[in-house]
Amino acid sequence: MSAPLTRGVAGGRGVEPIRWRGDRLELLDQRLLPERMVYVSCRTAAEVAQAIRDMVVRGAPAIGCAAAFGVVLSNGTPESYAMLAKSRPTAVNLFWALERMKKAKDLENEAKAIFDQDLAANRAMGKLGAELIPQGARVMTHCNTGALATAGHGTALGVIRSAKEKGVSVIACETRPYLQGARLTAWECVQEGIPCTLITDSMAGHLMSRSEVDVVIVGADRIAANGDVANKIGTYPLAVLARRHGIPFYVAAPLSTFDAGIPDGSQIPIEERPASEVTGYRETRWAAEGVSVRNPAFDITPAELITGIICEKGVVLAPSRQRIARLRAGPRASPAPSRARATSGRARGSRIPARHTGKVPRARR
Repeated sequence: MSAPLTRGVAGGRGVEPIRWRGDRLELLDQRLLPERMVYVSCRTAAEVAQAIRDMVVRGAPAIGCAAAFGVVLSNGTPESYAMLAKSRPTAVNLFWALERMKKAKDLENEAKAIFDQDLAANRAMGKLGAELIPQGARVMTHCNTGALATAGHGTALGVIRSAKEKGVSVIACETRPYLQGARLTAWECVQEGIPCTLITDSMAGHLMSRSEVDVVIVGADRIAANGDVANKIGTYPLAVLARRHGIPFYVAAPLSTFDAGIPDGSQIPIEERPASEVTGYRETRWAAEGVSVRNPAFDITPAELITGIICEKGVVLAPSRQRIARLRAGPRASPAPSRARATSGRARGSRIPARHTGKVPRARR
């Protein structure tokens, strides 16, 4: 294996969620943030799979990157692919990365390429998405979609980061039950100097009703062929509220999150996580003993509630099966905003709300 390599710097502040050291993978333990920065060292695919399952590393793109390096650590054995594939079922980036690794002749170089390409994709979609954010916008987001969830820069939070010079501010939903918004998104915004207000998930509708939210932007763990989106639990009600109040609702995700093999959201597997994540946090329990618990980690937002999907190739407005297929089949767009590629339409229930003032990139004909 090659000499040690440091990767994953977030926003120029030295935060490294994923560090490849040649003979091991070091993962920033996101369960301990923001109190402590501790790295978990993985030397086998089994250890990487356990880290993914335990949410040491999380976020669909970051899971894919970690899994690729996990394959390298176990020299691409069939067992390594099997154990990594079982780690988490919803994030399609995991399976996309494993399929790429199966076809690779040089495992380490392929893992590095997956990492570097994710970082480049995030920066490209950040520039494209920033065009959609109005000057001084108050942007609501859910879960954590920043550098911690990716190879760097971020997806939805990466768009916000790219729009920082517009004087935007963030409204971060805390994201029960694992508190990724409170622990991770708020922390990243503080590190970046982006104004951020933390709210409980149940406060979102109140703020929207008082015209205190201009745009909602979230990430995705899997996007079906028809544009339905699986994302962190709590995303679907945000989309419903945004539609009720005429607020643009965007999804930002790389092409590796699109799954053409899934026809619609009803076919996306939804991970059910341990009850302990709902009944308490770490060593503290607040729920009554003996109570039944449901803990689906994701929900499905129908395409008709989504104003647009932002990826590194462009923006799909009013997403549909045809528009997504057209974008995926087309040439890669320039990351320059002025040349952004957008696929739009006037499908029922998918118009861009009148109050939206961001400039929408148009396709070149």
